Amino acid sequence: MRGLLLPSAHAASAKKLHKVNLPLHNSFFSRGLKEHQLGLFFSIWASGSQWASPNFSHRAGVDWKRTGRRRMSVYTLNLRLFWPLVTCLLTALLLLHQYIFRGAEDQENDCTDQGPGAVTLFKYILAFILCYFFIKYCSTQPGTARRGFHKVSEVHGKSGVSKRELLDDHYERHVRLSPHVLGHSKAHVAKLVSELVRVGRTDVPPESSLAFRGDFIQIGSSYEEHKVGSPDCFDILVPLRAPRGLKLEAGVYTGKPGGPPLCTLNTPRKAEWTRRHKAFMDTFMHLHSAQSVYRMSPESVQRWFYTATQRCLAAVRYPFEQRCSLSLSLSEEQQVLLRLTPRSDYVCCHISMGIRLIPAFPLADGAFLVASRQGQRGEDLWTVYFPRQEQRLLAWLKGRLPPNSCHLKCLQLLKEVRNLSGETLDQKSGAEWGGVLSSYALKTTWLRLLLSTPPESWDECCLVDRLDDLLRSLKESLQSRALCHLLLGGVNGFLPDSVVLPKLVKEMVPANLWAEFSDVTLDMVSARLAYSWNHLPRLIRLGRPQRTSLGRGVRCKYIDAE
Repeated sequence: MRGLLLPSAHAASAKKLHKVNLPLHNSFFSRGLKEHQLGLFFSIWASGSQWASPNFSHRAGVDWKRTGRRRMSVYTLNLRLFWPLVTCLLTALLLLHQYIFRGAEDQENDCTDQGPGAVTLFKYILAFILCYFFIKYCSTQPGTARRGFHKVSEVHGKSGVSKRELLDDHYERHVRLSPHVLGHSKAHVAKLVSELVRVGRTDVPPESSLAFRGDFIQIGSSYEEHKVGSPDCFDILVPLRAPRGLKLEAGVYTGKPGGPPLCTLNTPRKAEWTRRHKAFMDTFMHLHSAQSVYRMSPESVQRWFYTATQRCLAAVRYPFEQRCSLSLSLSEEQQVLLRLTPRSDYVCCHISMGIRLIPAFPLADGAFLVASRQGQRGEDLWTVYFPRQEQRLLAWLKGRLPPNSCHLKCLQLLKEVRNLSGETLDQKSGAEWGGVLSSYALKTTWLRLLLSTPPESWDECCLVDRLDDLLRSLKESLQSRALCHLLLGGVNGFLPDSVVLPKLVKEMVPANLWAEFSDVTLDMVSARLAYSWNHLPRLIRLGRPQRTSLGRGVRCKYIDAE
């Protein structure tokens, strides 16, 4: 209220000064009083703008929370009542000031002509009206104009909780992973997998079979720090080594243009190796008569990998089963899944973990080929993974972003919106919803936005604005029916120089991650995504009872790796 008490004090001091110095400095005081009146108007307007700022209550809430005190409800200013009251008060003060000023001039000049005073008063009133409508427009349209998504009100219902407070509370309760639990889980997974690949490693692989190379690569959201829910699922790439003398040539598959990058692993034509090692060819290769070449079969590799992992697990099972039980399974999608169930108070919170072991063939420059789940039976297709390139890109982005950046939190909350909205769908609609908004699709949109916006715009205070930008980018991509692969988007100069791609990948056509989905499905996802964001409080309220006591629901419905 200090800013609103200034006018009376200024008016009294100005009146007193006018009476004292009027005989000596009449013209000088008249000009100075007008400048003082203009400065007074801008000081009151600035103080009112600061009180009515949309981020004022948020900044106060953040400072209050940082002190470690108890949370209290923050009063939210009603702009519809504040600005009319300020305008009326300023108008009344102006009329009073004008009346006193004109009365002083009449006593000096004995002049009763009120024409110029009325014109001046009309100008001031008109200026105040224009400023009022301008401030009202700015307060109702914060930030840049949003296309596609309407900004959700900052206050939800009768609770008076702002959108930022709602997101922060839900993030702390149900989304954020405990660094302590996640660190213990990753350490135990790394110890178990390192023992497995060490046992399966062979310096000289047999000529009739494959072998482990002896190392592994940690991929997925659990290692990129944007996992949501619980540290219950980990993805590990296990590089394989082909027999000595067998040279496999990767070729670009053009049967499905526009989709994810697909390749084939072929043997050279007229190779002597195929005739000398018929046992290996019969086990792992398929002859494609159209091209007269043998192709590596993903299904055969997965079956061999499952059997080899079983043998390695039997060799290292005893020291680990003293604290947790181990089980290995092969899913219908030919995925090898290793499950860990704790026997005692292990990993702090009795978390049952699943390790998805993915066999991979090295391509070049840190890229790998893994079995594709999108190809039909008999096509023998492989998908390109870029774990090293993505790790370098994330490290480069982290170095240029602010220390208190909200980029990881934005991606986690976006995944949570997808998960909450998908829980209410039936099996068919849920499969389409999760297929379009896969974790890799969301991560691609997120990385593209990170590369195209200034680093300072990802400060912690801009969380809600960046979430709006992410959702707007998703909707624009859904409407245009295209989400280009980050590394195969066909845009030169988009990536930093530290991200090096293999020559084969550079020759591929731009890949659209949504090429396999119909327009009806993409329109359904776009409409539901907008509805989910605009009704986020209701989704959070409905989704909370389904979580565990830790607030970390164990859900593997949506694949969080690639």
